[in-house]
Amino acid sequence: MVPPGRRRSRGGRAGVPRRLVRWRPRGDGRAHTYRPPADLAQRLKQTHDDLGVTKQSYTVASVGEPDDGSAGGSYTAELTLSGGRAWSYTGTLPLVEQDGEWLVRWSPQLLHPELKDGQRLRAARAFPQRADVLAADGSSLSTSKSGSARQLAGTVGAASAEGAKEMGAPYKAGDPVGTSGLQKQYEKRLAGKPALAVQIVEGGEQGTGQGGAQDGPEAKVVKTLKRFGGEDGEPLKTTIDPAMQASASAALSEGSKPASMVALRPSTGEILAVANRPGGYNRALMGTYPPGSTFKVVTAAALVADGVSADSRVGCPATTNVGGREFHNYQYEDFGTVPFRDAFAHSCNTTFARLAVDKLGEERLAEVAEQFGFNAPIIAGLPAVRASFPKNADETAFASASFGQGKVLTSPLNMAGVAAAAADGTWRSPRLVDADLASQALDAGGKKPEQPHKLEPAVKKALHTLMPAVVSEGTASGVDFPAGTAGKTGTAEYGSGKNPPAHAWFIGYHKDVAFAVVVEGGGEGAQAAAPIAAKFLKGLSTPAGWPGLLICGVLPLSAADKGNTPQVNGGTATRRGRARGSPRSRRSPRRRPRRPSSSRSSGPP
Repeated sequence: MVPPGRRRSRGGRAGVPRRLVRWRPRGDGRAHTYRPPADLAQRLKQTHDDLGVTKQSYTVASVGEPDDGSAGGSYTAELTLSGGRAWSYTGTLPLVEQDGEWLVRWSPQLLHPELKDGQRLRAARAFPQRADVLAADGSSLSTSKSGSARQLAGTVGAASAEGAKEMGAPYKAGDPVGTSGLQKQYEKRLAGKPALAVQIVEGGEQGTGQGGAQDGPEAKVVKTLKRFGGEDGEPLKTTIDPAMQASASAALSEGSKPASMVALRPSTGEILAVANRPGGYNRALMGTYPPGSTFKVVTAAALVADGVSADSRVGCPATTNVGGREFHNYQYEDFGTVPFRDAFAHSCNTTFARLAVDKLGEERLAEVAEQFGFNAPIIAGLPAVRASFPKNADETAFASASFGQGKVLTSPLNMAGVAAAAADGTWRSPRLVDADLASQALDAGGKKPEQPHKLEPAVKKALHTLMPAVVSEGTASGVDFPAGTAGKTGTAEYGSGKNPPAHAWFIGYHKDVAFAVVVEGGGEGAQAAAPIAAKFLKGLSTPAGWPGLLICGVLPLSAADKGNTPQVNGGTATRRGRARGSPRSRRSPRRRPRRPSSSRSSGPP
């Protein structure tokens, strides 16, 4: 490096800044340094990492006249530290001539004028008190009695080196970070901004890149060069209603099979309760299941939109053949020709398979399914699977899909959304946080929730006629629900063989509350899922002002009801009857719910 006033033919004053910029406290500056230490590159990188530098700029401030092969000068360092904190200082620039070239003489003061041998720079951080994840009433979700609620809130642990690198500044290995749930999704909001102190320290463990306590108990602070204040974390209020969460948890507290339940507010899409049994896997949001006959809500909506009324006469034979494959009702029940309302109430597979193929077509049913949220991403604040209504290979597969079998897959959250859309007439993307915050979740990647889908005219009115019939005289008529309930049962087969296992479903709504229940491998929805829903409703009947619920579901027969089978136009309807699809020996395999690894929650659901 050539200072002004000497050997100008080799670069002169104009060459000084250009050469100096090549040397900075990062990278390998050995080529421009006089007698550098062997570990120069490591020292420069360590200084960069310990300060948490995210941006840097070095500018020559002055260069003195040379004197006997040496010259003095200074530079201005402008650094941006983690959290966007700007720190600048003026450093010394000793120059020495070596073999006709001017180099920067090494000393610790080159990094900072007050630094001495055995000392180093670091930015010590101190995180503020972490903000909490809250229920809708402001109570702590993190300390809820419900294990499922605590699972939603998530856990906090020490960041790994890899995790800290992914999160970027100001995080370093060992920092407290959200490791699951909403704590992870809204880490920076909850953690706040750490206070920062730029220090000269000596002793302790060098090379960890941690700052603060990670430097070891023997690290001694020699001097604090600059302080930056922190910012407290901001609490995250969720839409979880503690009373509904408690009731859902209590409803799932008995039984051995895995089960889950979701409750929504149809007018807003707010998730009011999420319960899982057992803990450790959030099957309510992430489990994928065939919806079975609960999907008939969607198919019925498409048929109504295309001209079928609740009073339209339709056939409900014991069997029907589509593309060479036989589909049949539960126990081959034959209801003859009945109003569409009755075919829906008694869950006639043959009716829906025939009408879907003859009147709707796959493209039309897919269009209506998407109005109910199928094939749409769910941006809820936490990761959630989307309901899937894929293309079918042929008419036979489409007939099966029309009543929720085949390749149709969904989750309890998705089906609660279907119930909510039936209640309100508009599908709204379910969410756990304010709509403006949903896109800020880590996994959302900035994507906003899907815009509301308004159902087609006449659909809401028709569903409010069809669904009450399921409880008053159809498959759910044997359960003692609160007055005004309505619903749709679901028994979704999966696997293969003559008697494949089945998931039990029950979805429901009333006024501004909707929900869905699934019991994995529970068999008939009337026997496994409906009692859970009934218990949930009874748990909500006590608080003053509770609006009562209109439910879509499957209910069990009491012993006294087993002999009571109402007549429907010459056909016999069992109160706990379920409609089945094609012969079990011909059914295509069903996929079991996916179970990604997650932290286990303890305590009641």
